[in-house]
Amino acid sequence: MSLALAFSTLTILLGCGFFAAGSIGLLRLPDLFSRLHALTKADNLGLGLVIIGLLPWVDSPWQGLKLVLIWLLVLLAGATGAHLVAKRALRGDGEDLK
Repeated sequence: MSLALAFSTLTILLGCGFFAAGSIGLLRLPDLFSRLHALTKADNLGLGLVIIGLLPWVDSPWQGLKLVLIWLLVLLAGATGAHLVAKRALRGDGEDLK
């Protein structure tokens, strides 16, 4: 097994593990803010690890840049979405968000 394949396999599996941990946190944690925190942090790290695992296999630097750009946009969208949900929960009683 080549070093690049072993590195990619390890980082992609770790990324999937973080996705699973975030999903379990979403289902198991007691309140909205804990669930948001677990989901956004774990998913952002999981996607970053998957992207890092895919980078050795891209054909050109432009494709690698596109993957990193996708990750950055997902980071921005996830943080913005979590902020809007938390702000709405703080403004109201949050019953409609549970």
